[in-house]
Amino acid sequence: MSQYITIPGRCGDAAVVRAGERIEIVNITGEQVVDTWAFNLRNPLEYMSMQHVRPDLNKGVPGPGDRLVTNYRRPVLTMLEDTSNGAHDTFMAACDIYRYMGLGVQGYHANCTDNMYAALRNVGINVNFCPCPLNLWMNTPIVDNTARWLPPLSKPGDHVLFEAHFDCVVVMSACPQDILPINGKNCVPSDVQYRVCAA
Repeated sequence: MSQYITIPGRCGDAAVVRAGERIEIVNITGEQVVDTWAFNLRNPLEYMSMQHVRPDLNKGVPGPGDRLVTNYRRPVLTMLEDTSNGAHDTFMAACDIYRYMGLGVQGYHANCTDNMYAALRNVGINVNFCPCPLNLWMNTPIVDNTARWLPPLSKPGDHVLFEAHFDCVVVMSACPQDILPINGKNCVPSDVQYRVCAA
């Protein structure tokens, strides 16, 4: 088993996960959203795609046993375990500088889109687009056609475990959102952990 790697709150990281390997992502505080992507290691134009996942699964949020497909409609990850209550999001785009401008922020604000770009560059991949992520532990139900931005329902130490179908790069961003309460009612981003391990 590999050692856990810590991603500081507001930051991102990328991990190469080979076919058959597993990646475990841990919500240390239980209050942190993790924007999560997966790209084909050899062709980053193929990536885990939420708009393809939803019709493939015929539901809005994946759970244990579900295969997550790419924009080429091939499975890239299977969710094996989820110790939380399963409140995740597949609809909301990753935050970016324009999102924070819309929330009234002046000047630069750390964001998941830039975290994704930086993490990919660290493993030698450059892309000029940001797919909609799987927002782990993001509690944003749509009620009466209105999105609600609520604290996570997960518990400290909850984890999600995925298995890779082919060699991929999994990118994770400990979401920097500190205006809306999606990272807890105190709006304070916190650290998360992950590890890559054999099946």
